[in-house]
Amino acid sequence: MNAPWKANTPGSRDPFAAFICDDAALDVLRPLVVELGWQPEKCHKGGLRNAVQSLSITASPNILMVDLSESGDPLNDINALAEVCEPGTVVIAIGQVNDVRLYRDLIASGIQDYLLKPLTANQVRDALAQAQAVFTAPRHQDGAGAKRHISTAIVGTRGGVGASMLATSLGWAFSTEHKLPTALLDLDVHFGTGALTLDLEPGRGLTDAIENPSRIDGLFIERAMIRANDNLAILSAEAPINTPLMTDGSAFVQLEEEFRQVFEMTVIDMPRNMLINFPHLLADVNCVVLATEYTLASARDAIRILSWLKANASHCQTFVVANKVQPASQEISKADFEASIERKVSYSIPYDVKAATNAAKLGQTFAEANRTAKGSAVIREIAQAIVGVTDAAENGDGKAKKSLLGKFDLKSLLAKKDKAPA
Repeated sequence: MNAPWKANTPGSRDPFAAFICDDAALDVLRPLVVELGWQPEKCHKGGLRNAVQSLSITASPNILMVDLSESGDPLNDINALAEVCEPGTVVIAIGQVNDVRLYRDLIASGIQDYLLKPLTANQVRDALAQAQAVFTAPRHQDGAGAKRHISTAIVGTRGGVGASMLATSLGWAFSTEHKLPTALLDLDVHFGTGALTLDLEPGRGLTDAIENPSRIDGLFIERAMIRANDNLAILSAEAPINTPLMTDGSAFVQLEEEFRQVFEMTVIDMPRNMLINFPHLLADVNCVVLATEYTLASARDAIRILSWLKANASHCQTFVVANKVQPASQEISKADFEASIERKVSYSIPYDVKAATNAAKLGQTFAEANRTAKGSAVIREIAQAIVGVTDAAENGDGKAKKSLLGKFDLKSLLAKKDKAPA
């Protein structure tokens, strides 16, 4: 313990820094810092707000001790500190409020420990030893213990075809009926309806991630995501419409990576323009659900998107889902639509305006609010098929990877269509 301790990570980060309000606490801390081989000059006078100001322009240390004594809103100030701390920083807070609820809230926010004033040498020594152990502990990401995970992107051929309805309903089905920890990521940063559908406030999590991708880690995911139920969490935004989306997509990729560590299922509500701007978002996606309608415009764009997926995301299993189906009054027939896109429609969801209205009134997903409706039954079939893709991937067997579409002989169907009169 008395030997100098050095971080085993490269870079310019200091091993330790402290921001303390009073001289008495500094007098206790500085000898221990020298004992551990650290620089006593890193023990600064000033509390948490001084720490935020300092770390906003310098790299955060491996271990950080901050004084909350002068903070009027400790939890809010801790969140401000998190915005300037680099991932992996171990934070020890000290203060003079002896409140169990505050202690629990601070620990839940990601603080390693909370020490009460007046400080004692043994108390601080033990806290620093535990912080060292936490920082040097190996990150447990070994492949053998990795949990299964499948990522599904929901893309609409046109606006209003029901892609967001499918995304929220599938997220609900995975989390509630299959009991799988599920993340719902709404990438329509300005006009997304994921949180609205679930009757939730979107928060600032997604916009914060876009503005500062380096902050994204497991702790950020835990804080930023909004819980819809025990197994479903959503990350969305309502960014001001006068603020353009300034990102290279790295934040979205980082979010997908963190989701794989925490959840078993990821559902991405992906506006079709994202395929153009950020094609790499589908690199680790397993399934694509293409939502469409039986209209001429949807047929044209379905052809284009399916062609794009074949060229840029051939590893994804694609399901074509026709929504709002009204056989008596639709622009083009199912047969003509399938002939146009040169493949079968995987699933058809009947048009049910009463069910959609009911879901909106209840602040629930379509599948949750209308469990006995025909459309909800189809959505559950889609969810089951996607979960089946997960099981097949776990088996590692090429035969198991076949889907419902694999049962159709598309070449023979196309050959028959060639013989038919125009």
